[in-house]
Amino acid sequence: MKLFDLTGATALVTGSSMGIGHALARGLAQAGAHVVLNGRDAERLSAAAHGLRDEGYKVHELPFDACDAAGVAEAVNRFERDEGPIDILVNNAGMQHRAPLEDFPIADFDRLMRTNVSSVFYVGQAVARHMIARGAGKIINIASVQSQLARPGIAPYTASKGAVANLTKGMATDWAKYGLQVNAIAPGYFDTPLNAALVADPAFSAWLEKRTPAGRWGRVEELVGACVFLSSAASSFVNGHTLYVDGGITASL
Repeated sequence: MKLFDLTGATALVTGSSMGIGHALARGLAQAGAHVVLNGRDAERLSAAAHGLRDEGYKVHELPFDACDAAGVAEAVNRFERDEGPIDILVNNAGMQHRAPLEDFPIADFDRLMRTNVSSVFYVGQAVARHMIARGAGKIINIASVQSQLARPGIAPYTASKGAVANLTKGMATDWAKYGLQVNAIAPGYFDTPLNAALVADPAFSAWLEKRTPAGRWGRVEELVGACVFLSSAASSFVNGHTLYVDGGITASL
């Protein structure tokens, strides 16, 4: 369907050398988009890009640290000048750190907030300035079920993902009048490198399977449909929304 066709669009996905970001980049490429992979590790980024090129997709590499506001602006402005417009932005870069809240290190709290929240603002603002000038653009921020729920040991992460969901609303409120749609995807528990320790824990996996109506971990490919929808003309009047892709975990007690 043409509503979901991304042919000719260029999509920047932060944190896309592995995990959810890489799966979303591949999915956007499958829908016709030219994808721009981003990460801090240039070697890992290059390997990920070569893999997608071997599958026949058009891929750019744009290494920068999403937590460095000046570096973000320089990289985005250079790409827009030299390669062309960024039509779709997926703010996926993020991290996790687990510790009892009373013992949570201050430095790790600050690093988590900078990685999960500040990066969304830095990259979102840098890309949106160009989108606003063109009168069109799609921004998808990666939130979490922890935008709505909490578990022991991850209170700062929960705070950061709650901030991402509300920042999404704020971006939409400010930028919808310029023709931008800004939404979020909130994954549930997915089998990714970020969750490797949990996946390997039989007790946690057993708890998760009982807690989730779908009865299992999510597969990263199951996030692609939501991302393509929010990147395409099909979502032209969807703004400020957080779409939970979580096997029903936020719907049930």
